[in-house]
Amino acid sequence: MNLSVRKIVISGILGAISILLGVTRLGFIPVPTPAGHATIMHIPVILGGILEGPVVGLITGVIFGLFSFLQPGAPFFADPLVSVLPRLFIGVVAFLVYYSTKRINKALACILAGALGSITNTVLVLGMATWRGYLPPEVSISIGVLHGVPELVIAAILTVILVKGIQRIRTTED
Repeated sequence: MNLSVRKIVISGILGAISILLGVTRLGFIPVPTPAGHATIMHIPVILGGILEGPVVGLITGVIFGLFSFLQPGAPFFADPLVSVLPRLFIGVVAFLVYYSTKRINKALACILAGALGSITNTVLVLGMATWRGYLPPEVSISIGVLHGVPELVIAAILTVILVKGIQRIRTTED
């Protein structure tokens, strides 16, 4: 495992952004669903996976998961198997999707990585909450559709915009 100072710093910065989004509530976008908001707190984890690789995605996911565990918005987030474990996979999935599709088209790769990273978060969190007995399957499916679809769309759009912007900044600095 190649964990450079840069990767540690990027992980910390992206993790801090996830925490900031949660503490300030800026990470919750109003949407016209019964829940009233979609989260973007997983976007830094997706960015970590795409821009710095699976290890940074994993570390950033741990930070996001620990924040969810320490600041549970719902009672089932007090269970680390629901709040932390699923978040480990968001950045890893985003990396794998981006890495395997970027040769086709980088913008499309970003969109797919953002969407599938978001789906990973939704499916694994709700799946674990159901498996652990906190939510019945029909409630998890409803939440998954009502929350998951807006979050997927927002994640896809923000990921392509942010990755393109960060990559443009990086190339002008070199």
